[in-house]
Amino acid sequence: MVSLLMFFYIFLALFGVIGFMRGWAKELTVIFSVFLGLGFMAAFDNLIPFTRDLFSEGSPIEFWFRVIVVILLVLFGYQSPRFSRIAKASEKRDLIQDHLLGLIFGLITGYMIVGTLWAFMHAAGYPFSPYITSPKNDPELGETALRLIKWFPPNFWLGQHPYVYVVVIVAFIFVIVVFI
Repeated sequence: MVSLLMFFYIFLALFGVIGFMRGWAKELTVIFSVFLGLGFMAAFDNLIPFTRDLFSEGSPIEFWFRVIVVILLVLFGYQSPRFSRIAKASEKRDLIQDHLLGLIFGLITGYMIVGTLWAFMHAAGYPFSPYITSPKNDPELGETALRLIKWFPPNFWLGQHPYVYVVVIVAFIFVIVVFI
C-alpha cells in the first residue's frame, strides 16, 4: 500500500516535469486558476446568503462541489491560449531559465492542485474509504502527512477569507498588466 504522502510527492514531480515542458507563463495561469477556484468557493460559502446552509461541513456533496470547481478551473487553466507577448520574448531567449522557471512554477502548481484536493478530502473525512484512508492509519508517515496537511492552501493562508480575495484581485491585475 502506498501512502498519500508518497502520491503527493509523485504528483509534485509530475507537475514539475509538466511545468518544465510548458514554461512559466502557462503554469502561472494554472496557479491563478486555483486561486480563482478558492476565491469562488470562499465567496460561495460566505457572501451569497442562501448558500450558507446549502452544504453541511464536511459532507460528501460539499467535497464533490469543491473538487469539481477546482478541477474545471484547472482544466480551463491548462487550455490557456498562447500569450503572444511572452511567447515572442521566450522565442528569442528560449534558454534553460524559461524551463527552470517552468519547473519551479510546475512544482508550485502541483502543490496548489494536489494540496487543495487533499485538504478537501481530509475535511470530508476521506470519502473514498477503504481505498484511500486517513494518514492516521499509516504508522510510519502519518504524522508527517498530518503536519503537511496544515500547510495546504485551503488550510493555511488561502483559507482566511480576506486573503483569498486579495490574492484573486492581485492575480487578476497581474494577468491584465502582463498578459494582455
